Amino acid sequence: MITLLFNPAQIITVNTKGKNFKRGSELSDLDVLRDHSILVEDGIIKKLIKNKLLKDTKFDTRIDLTNKVVLPGLVECHTHLVFAGTRSDEFSMRLAGKSYEEIAKSGGGINSTVKAVRECSFEDLLKLAMPRVQKFIDQGVTTLEIKSGYGLSFYDEIKILQVIKELNAIFAIDIKATFLGAHTFPPEYKNDKNQYIKILTKEIMPYIAEKKLATACDAFCEKTAFSPAQVEEIFIAAKENNLTIKLHTDQFNSIGGIDSALKFDAKSVDHLEVINEGNIEKVAESNSTAVLLPGVSFSLQYNYAPARELINKNAIVALATDYNPGSSHINNISLIWGLAALKMGMSIEEIISAYTINSAKALNISEKSWKH
Repeated sequence: MITLLFNPAQIITVNTKGKNFKRGSELSDLDVLRDHSILVEDGIIKKLIKNKLLKDTKFDTRIDLTNKVVLPGLVECHTHLVFAGTRSDEFSMRLAGKSYEEIAKSGGGINSTVKAVRECSFEDLLKLAMPRVQKFIDQGVTTLEIKSGYGLSFYDEIKILQVIKELNAIFAIDIKATFLGAHTFPPEYKNDKNQYIKILTKEIMPYIAEKKLATACDAFCEKTAFSPAQVEEIFIAAKENNLTIKLHTDQFNSIGGIDSALKFDAKSVDHLEVINEGNIEKVAESNSTAVLLPGVSFSLQYNYAPARELINKNAIVALATDYNPGSSHINNISLIWGLAALKMGMSIEEIISAYTINSAKALNISEKSWKH
């Protein structure tokens, strides 16, 4: 099947000149074609053709894109999309002045969702997740990352990862699974944290590797979650099980997570709302992608990550929604783009680069081509 995408007003590409990612000022460099059409054969873009040369072009179907803009497929590189239950009560608590950390310490936050997920069957979790995936597809997402992390037990973490695997089979887009068993400590192990880490490293990760249920391992380095030393123990096991490394860090406190992530060549460091000047330099000099999540700052009404400083220091910057039931119940990419522009000082060109090629780099797929 040959399809002609006829006469879009603009065809925007994020040409990286062979690097497959963009640093610093490179994020502003986009290629824009006008008066061209796109020839697609069996789902693969074959040619960009000047409109005046279309006369002898053969095709089966023509789609008129006059007055429309063609962008690369969007890459959503940070979500917690498989969840059950609601945390709407936390919105009222935040309005009353409670912080994220105070809510977590009182039994809310992540562990509130863990309870709901543990009570939910595989079938019901899948049913809940499917329209959420479709919402991202409707916005132009062609690759979607989903983390586990709301099970926090062998059975329930595997259940979430199996749901993600089934979603990938159902939908035509590429769905990437990240293991986030180190999201926080479950209540039953709050007084025996070493035992929970053993479950993560000695039981769950080897099973994930054997069954190929995830490609990456993430953790949450924070005062209310995992220390840098605990994160490094988890990352050692992740490397042994051929999982790439990602890290939630410097969200509320800077406690050494950046150093731990870079020590293990993390593909991405995510959040960075309170990152300090010294760590901005370290991230900018590294090959790790700084994944910024303005929806969280909007929802929690606190610091926005320093996008301008990171870009000006030559960092690799990406953007994502962090879609989850508590701190960023936002799956509207246009809102994320607006926040990145208005609250973080990013240009539209930088935002497009951040949500395409650099988000792909955060998922370790920027050198691959995908058929859709």
